Amino acid sequence: MQTNQLILLFSGALLVLGLIAFFMGRAKAAKVRASGASMYAQPDQYAWYAALATAGPAVAVGAIGAFALLLMGAEIPTPYLLAASLVVAAGGLMVAMTQVRPDFHARKAIERTIRFVLAGAAMISIFTTFGILISIISEAIRFFQMQSFWDFITGTTWNPGASFLAAAGRAEEGASAAEFGSVPLFAGTFMITLIAMLVAIPIGLMSAIYMSEYAPTKVRTIAKPVLEVLAGIPTVVYGFFAAITVAPLVVSLAGMVGLEASFSNALAPGIVMGIMIIPFISSLSDDVINAVPDSMRQGSLALGMTRAETIKDVVVPAALPGIISASLLAMSRAMGETMIVVMAAGMRPNLTANPLEDMTTVTVRIVAALTGDQEFASAETLSAFALGLVLFVVTLTLNMVSVIMIRRFREKYRSNNL
Repeated sequence: MQTNQLILLFSGALLVLGLIAFFMGRAKAAKVRASGASMYAQPDQYAWYAALATAGPAVAVGAIGAFALLLMGAEIPTPYLLAASLVVAAGGLMVAMTQVRPDFHARKAIERTIRFVLAGAAMISIFTTFGILISIISEAIRFFQMQSFWDFITGTTWNPGASFLAAAGRAEEGASAAEFGSVPLFAGTFMITLIAMLVAIPIGLMSAIYMSEYAPTKVRTIAKPVLEVLAGIPTVVYGFFAAITVAPLVVSLAGMVGLEASFSNALAPGIVMGIMIIPFISSLSDDVINAVPDSMRQGSLALGMTRAETIKDVVVPAALPGIISASLLAMSRAMGETMIVVMAAGMRPNLTANPLEDMTTVTVRIVAALTGDQEFASAETLSAFALGLVLFVVTLTLNMVSVIMIRRFREKYRSNNL
């Protein structure tokens, strides 16, 4: 029997055992209650406890066995693993039936189980983050054993050269020495992200203020979903729009004022990327502004402030921590964008402060390094992990700074209100 069929059979058997435990637990609890005994929980709560005690340990045993089988390389026959899980489920059913008694707090047991499951979900997220970081660091160390860390951080030239030939033992065929200076890549990333944020924050914040404070209900009902449609458009479509429409328009406008612009300029993807992340700022800021207590607005208006002054001096400051969080989420989305940059800005590392020239970003180089037929052990391929590690550190630093700013603002705002 194939593995998929075994898993399907196991799921069906576990479901049947869970239903049996549920109905048996409820019937026994109802019988005890009908006898006149005072119970700490309702019959349905005992039923749910019995179902959880039956299915929960079986799922845990199956998950641990799958982890050992897939990640640790243990040789555990799948039929034996699933059979052991069903045996554990049957044992859990018998134990649960013995617990259906007047002095057992089934509701508290269910609450403990739910709290344990939620804590487990949180730990999975944390361990996943650490797993990603460890996998990046391990490969980045291999890269820094080939290249200088200082040159990587401060170098102004990115030219992998023939590093893949060196990894294949044919370094003498290379025409130039490899240079892995990441400054042009991060400069391009910050440049395009800055342009995107200059577009997205004013438009997104003003649209959120309009929809939450001024727009009639009918307009808000239509405008907000239409605005959020921007977040669902594929990035490749945005890339076409940037390359075919916005980039020629930028070149034409630059020519009108006597400036020279490349068709693969950084301004076009920055503008289009800003349009793409408007819904992140607008939707989240709108929710945060709506969460500001209406009593604050009414109190401000009662003191003689105009509606615009109330929004500027009361509503926006109260919602500013949420607005900052929305802006940071949009910034992270912009820093991780690849397709728009590839299609509109090109892939040439170019250290320049002129947004009318072509440049590229860190994520584009990561994709370029990990695709194609290069040797994985080459410095060019391993540089993707070094770039990812530095980008991870930069993003983490920005998040830490933002958290500190939000906390200080909340304390200042709270002290001013007191």
